[in-house]
Amino acid sequence: MARTKRIDDDTLMTKLTQTFRDYGYEGASLNILSKATGLQKASLYHRFPGGKEEMALEVLNRAGNWVGENIVAPLTTDISPEKKIKIMSKKLDEFYTGGNNSCLLNMLASPEMVKGPFTSHIKEAFEVWIKTLSNVLVESGLSRKESRKRAENAIAMLQGSLVMSRGMNDPKLFKSFLKNLPNMLLDNK
Repeated sequence: MARTKRIDDDTLMTKLTQTFRDYGYEGASLNILSKATGLQKASLYHRFPGGKEEMALEVLNRAGNWVGENIVAPLTTDISPEKKIKIMSKKLDEFYTGGNNSCLLNMLASPEMVKGPFTSHIKEAFEVWIKTLSNVLVESGLSRKESRKRAENAIAMLQGSLVMSRGMNDPKLFKSFLKNLPNMLLDNK
């Protein structure tokens, strides 16, 4: 007879995601993950035989799917570059809950990036986002080189605004960044 799940998959993944966002991979002990999900360690291992690494990989994949559907895909549509950037900004605001959540990619990054279990996933996520955003900027009339530079800078500034917002307990910093993002990216001067 199969076990009855005490928590549905979607709720479980939401709780795991928030826990990894709050504590990072290194800080999210099995005790913390158990408490956050309301599941005993044995139940977590039953659902995730690969342990904490499997949990984090599932969280990363789920977040990657959301970003692919809600941020990257709209950047490849047939609407104007300005509208694409505005949609991206709106969805980033949603994903980071107005600057109150940290970047999952950062929180899952290992202190030893070369050896980290998620290094290739994190690198690929940034590369896809930079490439897709660069293509939008080329479409707006910027050179390929300038587009790449602006896309990289924008994503780096996004990360910095998240760190500052959380560190200063002031999500207005993130909100201000998002408000200025379309002009920063598309200003042809």
